Amino acid sequence: MIDKAIQAFKNGEIVLIFDDDNRERETDMIVAAEHMTPEHLTTLRNDAGGLLCVPLSAEVSDKLGIPFMTDIMEEASHKYPVLAELSPTDIPYDEKSAFSITINHRKTFTGITDSDRACTIKELALLCKRGEYQDLGKQFRSPGHVTLLRAADGHVLKRRGHTELSIALAEMAGTMPIAVCCEMMDDESKGSMTTDDVEKYAQKNKLVFLSGAEVVEAYKEFKKSN
Repeated sequence: MIDKAIQAFKNGEIVLIFDDDNRERETDMIVAAEHMTPEHLTTLRNDAGGLLCVPLSAEVSDKLGIPFMTDIMEEASHKYPVLAELSPTDIPYDEKSAFSITINHRKTFTGITDSDRACTIKELALLCKRGEYQDLGKQFRSPGHVTLLRAADGHVLKRRGHTELSIALAEMAGTMPIAVCCEMMDDESKGSMTTDDVEKYAQKNKLVFLSGAEVVEAYKEFKKSN
């Protein structure tokens, strides 16, 4: 299954990954940022429905100069003390938030449409692929409608959120370590979609569905051989 997932990701197809019963207990739709299209965005918005985010590897984040949002809040808390009180120190399933800044590409209009967000995501991946990290501020504005996430250094070897699972998949697929993820929600329960329903969705739409544990184990083997 992992080989199919890697090939699908490399081809620009959506891959479904369930994190873990002991974590968020959620399945995310994941796609390579460099292959992002408005059609992908429409599918994620309609069929997943969660918060659409863009995970970046720690290395890419550092080259872009992108901080964790909590770092920004800490720096600004001297002037705005409420930011210190808002610090996410009580996340029930994790120790730290992966959230970073939000951006729009400067050639977008409102930034929220499927076309605008797909443009922002793909252009960010292509900027990094060209090695033009220093041009982030020239080509993008912030705040915006695309939420960036910073993966932990060492990603799935250190943290096993969808942020890190996405980056591990990207690394194994040989794409830029920038992805797009969106949680699959359920209209009836008002919670996350059950794995049974995700399985049915995957079969109906011919998508690869696998667990985070499969990604982690495959990545460990990948690191041993590289």
